Amino acid sequence: MSLAAAISNRLRCWSFQLFACYRGTGGRLTYVAPDWSEVRVEIPLSWRTRNYVGTIFGGSLYATVEPIYMVMLIHRLGPDFTVWDKAASIQFKKPGRETLRARFLVPDEELAAIRTALETSRSVDRSYTIELADSSGTVCATVEKIIYIRRR
Repeated sequence: MSLAAAISNRLRCWSFQLFACYRGTGGRLTYVAPDWSEVRVEIPLSWRTRNYVGTIFGGSLYATVEPIYMVMLIHRLGPDFTVWDKAASIQFKKPGRETLRARFLVPDEELAAIRTALETSRSVDRSYTIELADSSGTVCATVEKIIYIRRR
């Protein structure tokens, strides 16, 4: 990654942290693709995210991933679309005892599928699964997000 690309990425990540509701999660964006097709986040085990039994608080896990797909789709689809979070569920697999990471992808094929679905429907619900994993790749939590999308 060039210096200019690294600086641009850092500014995108940093600007997201300015939202107080996101800053309060304890999570942070570590990478945002210039076209918002990929976002990476991490949530460390720290005094801000630690629960009563010393692992990462489930609310912090969910809050860290909650807005990402909606924001990505808003950026990728543009102003002609309305995008809202509709539903979510979280499954805890293992306690998070170290920094957990997640990767979000919205490839061009997904955008094409959304646009095609909206040619025949007023709105569409899309389902996305996010895995929060530790440094060894062990999945500690899985979040399913349902995103509502329609043309304006």
